[in-house]
Amino acid sequence: MPSVTEPAALPQQMAELAEDFHAVTERDRLQLLLELSRELPAMPERYAGHLDQLERVDECQSPVFLAVEVADDADRTVHLFFDAPPEAPTTRGFAGILHEGLNGLPAREVIAVPDDAPYRFGLAEAVSPLRMRGMVGMLSRIKRQVRARAAAADAQHRAADAQHAEQS
Repeated sequence: MPSVTEPAALPQQMAELAEDFHAVTERDRLQLLLELSRELPAMPERYAGHLDQLERVDECQSPVFLAVEVADDADRTVHLFFDAPPEAPTTRGFAGILHEGLNGLPAREVIAVPDDAPYRFGLAEAVSPLRMRGMVGMLSRIKRQVRARAAAADAQHRAADAQHAEQS
């Protein structure tokens, strides 16, 4: 008999959010998505007027930009920032899901988020495949940036440790 594998687990805060979406009707899922779009934090001042420091998410129909910061702590804590227009509530809602589900997590947990995570909120039936592609694109870009930034920070620490060892 073929074995059925369990889908990879979502981080706890993202899993809880997915449960919230599945606990309501399809119509109410769209309302929940709209609420998340309204709760999406504003882009920090340091990024205001600096779109060149942000990555555009080309998979989104609306102009969406994101910034990923990885802290210089032991966990490489991830901080996410999104710029999406108010007239794009679905896109802002997707960004809200990713912000609420991933912001503040260690880099290793963000990198481990399964690529199909955007489909675990029961929204594929409520929004077009093209819109879902936008959320998949956001997640993919976040994971890529986290991988790159965490690896760069680790390399910098190894170099500093090696230099310190040479001086000792």
